[in-house]
Amino acid sequence: MAAKRYPLPKKLSVGLSEKAYENLRDLNGQYHYSNNYLLTILLENLDTLVDATALEQVMADFKAEYGAPAPGGMSHNA
Repeated sequence: MAAKRYPLPKKLSVGLSEKAYENLRDLNGQYHYSNNYLLTILLENLDTLVDATALEQVMADFKAEYGAPAPGGMSHNA
């Protein structure tokens, strides 16, 4: 039985740090999914993969070091 293809209708270009890209390559080496699928799997399952308190701390640390973007930066348009 052939595997079903999971549809990825949204396209975007992303910039990653070297560490983030290395982690993505490591995941690809372990699970053999493309970067698009790996990011989709991680983001769709973020609530089950990440402790909410730890995520808040990481976001606060990043904001303290690099600042925060203006609210409403991502549009919900298709």
